[in-house]
Amino acid sequence: MVGRVLIVAGSDSGGGAGIQADIKTVTALRGYAMTAITALTAQNTEGVFGVHAPPPAFVAEQMRLVLDDIGADCIKIGMLHNVGVIEAVADALEAYAKGVPVVIDPVMVAKGGAPLLEPDAISVYRERMPRLATLMTPNLPEAAVLLGRPMASVADQDAAVDAVRALGSAAVLLKGGHLEGPEVRDLLIEADTVTAFQNSRIASRHTHGTGCTLASAIASGVADGMPLATAVARAIEYVREAIRTAPGLGRGHGPLNHGHTVRSFPRAPR
Repeated sequence: MVGRVLIVAGSDSGGGAGIQADIKTVTALRGYAMTAITALTAQNTEGVFGVHAPPPAFVAEQMRLVLDDIGADCIKIGMLHNVGVIEAVADALEAYAKGVPVVIDPVMVAKGGAPLLEPDAISVYRERMPRLATLMTPNLPEAAVLLGRPMASVADQDAAVDAVRALGSAAVLLKGGHLEGPEVRDLLIEADTVTAFQNSRIASRHTHGTGCTLASAIASGVADGMPLATAVARAIEYVREAIRTAPGLGRGHGPLNHGHTVRSFPRAPR
């Protein structure tokens, strides 16, 4: 049976991140993607120029209807723009998704620096979301917000392990893409173990949507029944190849090649 992934996230009009990247990723990894859209963004590779959030009750209704009919083997949570949407999504998870693994990507800032989470929502997010997560996937700036401490080095990663566990998530992938240097080090922090994934950095400006893509790739693996560490390892390799083969679109932070796992069909003549 195909792994079913419900994606609860914002829409990216440029197609590189958010719902669009999530659907591409789950499909490329042979899963079945469903969605509950939490926000509409007007953006391209150069930045985010507008955000429109639907009513929180409508976000919860999307989740309820999909879960009641089709069901899910994993739920991926992305952009939750404001307090109302955070509360609605948390309530829906508690009411309709008991026993379903949840991968949460705490989307707070876009690649270009635009805020994607309203400032007054941070404390509510910190209180409600981590304890619902099977896995959270913060990058270092997001971890700094969640933990209330600087996160800018490998030493900061190591020193934060106990604080990360105290957030309440069953596991956390503390991503190291924002570290300086030629190596990228991601830490999978579980209750009793810490697993490091270390890879050489791929020099590219085409990294828009890497966080969304990684979390959805992990969710797809979890939906297929993979052990968490295996799902994380596969997802990292999927994202690395998607960066390496990026199509080179746009003037800013370009999108990845989400379809690199799909066998190519002959192109139509132009």
